[in-house]
Amino acid sequence: MSVATSRGGVPIRLTDERWAHIVQGHGELAQMRGEVLQTVERPEAIFAGRAGECLAIREVSPHRWLVVVYREGEDDGFVITAFLTRRITALHRRPRVWP
Repeated sequence: MSVATSRGGVPIRLTDERWAHIVQGHGELAQMRGEVLQTVERPEAIFAGRAGECLAIREVSPHRWLVVVYREGEDDGFVITAFLTRRITALHRRPRVWP
C-alpha cells in the first residue's frame, strides 16, 4: 500500500488490490504508480466528480493528462481509479475544486 497526501491534507491510500485493478483496465499505467501518487499530491487542478469524488489532473506529456479519481473523508481517503486522456475539455466542464 502507498499513501499520498491530498491538497486538503488528507492521506489518500492506494492499495495493492486497487493498483492491480487499475493496471488490469489501463495497462499503460503499469509503470506510473509514482506519477499517480504525485498527481494526488501535486495536481494541476482538481475537479468535482458526480458522486462526491475528486478528479485530480496533471499533464504527463504534451496533450496527455493523467486523471486520478479518489474519495476524501475526514481522516483518510482512497484512490478509486486512474486513467490517461487527451480529452481534457470534458473535465473542464465540471466544477473546479482546486485551485
